[in-house]
Amino acid sequence: MSLEVRPLDLSDLSQAALWLDLLDHYANDPMGGGEGLSDYAKLNLVAVMREVPGFHGALAWLDGRAVGLIDCFAGFSTFAARPLLNVHDIVVMADLRGRGIGQALLHWAEERARQLGCCKLTLEVLSNNSRAMASYEQAGFAPYVLDPAAGHALLMQKFLPEETP
Repeated sequence: MSLEVRPLDLSDLSQAALWLDLLDHYANDPMGGGEGLSDYAKLNLVAVMREVPGFHGALAWLDGRAVGLIDCFAGFSTFAARPLLNVHDIVVMADLRGRGIGQALLHWAEERARQLGCCKLTLEVLSNNSRAMASYEQAGFAPYVLDPAAGHALLMQKFLPEETP
């Protein structure tokens, strides 16, 4: 088994297509929402992502086949006064999970974060995704806590409707 993680080049149309297929694979999984990418996302995501500042992505290759991806975005820690890197998506083909591909992708993200001078890596995970949580813990991630008395941080969201002209 030859596993390699290489930076993603979305200007390479073949890599862009593989990346989009892997992301759709994840979106079809219950942990990715179970509905697949929208037609709009399939048509526009690659072009939009090429323009997103602070995007860092990679593909995992197993014996020459793209089998996983990691998408990260640069952020900033005001408390540390240093950049951070957020893992937004990590995908491993369902039939290949448990073979170290996710760990290799997380290792790539950690090395990229070190190259960028980041103070930490962050990510979010669904609370019932025990397999992913075990993988993240194996890679050294832990719940975000400033003061144990205050509890764990929670990720929250608010959808913003599109404005019509």
